[in-house]
Amino acid sequence: MASETRTIVLGGGCFWCTEAVYKEVRGIVDVESGYSNGQAERPSYEQVCTGRTGHAEVVKLTYDPAQISLRQILEIFFVVHDPTQRDRQGNDVGTQYRSGIYTTTPEQQQEADDMIRQMSQEKLFGKPIVTEVKPLANYWPAEDYHQDFFERNPTQGYCMAVAAPKVAKFRKTFSELARR
Repeated sequence: MASETRTIVLGGGCFWCTEAVYKEVRGIVDVESGYSNGQAERPSYEQVCTGRTGHAEVVKLTYDPAQISLRQILEIFFVVHDPTQRDRQGNDVGTQYRSGIYTTTPEQQQEADDMIRQMSQEKLFGKPIVTEVKPLANYWPAEDYHQDFFERNPTQGYCMAVAAPKVAKFRKTFSELARR
């Protein structure tokens, strides 16, 4: 008997990096780069890059909870990006690069809030976690050329300098959750 899939949307800086990591995760059925939680309807990449749409660059994950738990997905998320940087990840600066968890159910919201509270109490990052946790709103898929970007462009400079190290960190830290 097949289990039902679930969806959650994560913003961990540039969506190329986040997508590259989750494409490698066992139990993730689909990964789509997109934009969420802004005001503009059907925003384009160029519009989002201005920082005036309010959208975050995100990945929409469809996952099979029989193969991977939401907690495991969030553990990966908190390891492969810096949840203490407000409106940036490294050299990518702007509200579109904010750290965010955009939930599709109240249970996801609760689990994310509980996990952040626990990590904050344990002072895991040495600085306050600034990841926003909100219900998913106004999602729009990114343009086709952004989908599977790392997979199609592994030797592109940004992919080699930023995305590849995140994928390597996932493989090293979560080898038991890797597809291969």
